[in-house]
Amino acid sequence: MSTVEDVEKVIEHILKNFKNIASVGFSKDPTKPAHLVPRFLIEHGYNVIPVNPTADEILGRKAYKTLLEVPEKVEVVQIFRPSKDVPPIVDLAIQRLKERGDVKAIWMQEGIKNEEAAEKARSAGLLVVQDRCMYQEYMKKIMGVKNPISIIKFYNG
Repeated sequence: MSTVEDVEKVIEHILKNFKNIASVGFSKDPTKPAHLVPRFLIEHGYNVIPVNPTADEILGRKAYKTLLEVPEKVEVVQIFRPSKDVPPIVDLAIQRLKERGDVKAIWMQEGIKNEEAAEKARSAGLLVVQDRCMYQEYMKKIMGVKNPISIIKFYNG
């Protein structure tokens, strides 16, 4: 997945084919992108499962402390955590893949990148997206919007 074209194809494949997303770092704060992006995805037909050790519920959905606690099918692990925190999340995604066979992709949100973890995920057979906003990519690839406004402006004008 080294070329831009390959990455674009991976992004489109994930957005069109996988609807079950575990959002690691889904924020309780309704003003943060880590809350607004999952909210947008829910509103556009995705099943987004909050993974946040400090929350019991977000947007009326049960929140889980860790990725391994999620009982539902997880196809995409969306990460809203600092880049340095990505490796153990990827390790849990790989563990989950081995135990349950459901995880298909890792999506590190805009500003989040960890090459070592990405390579480990790819070696385990997972698709990987780094440093891209799932909302922005949805707007571009699914809605056909060339230059989408920020998620904060989308919700707050």
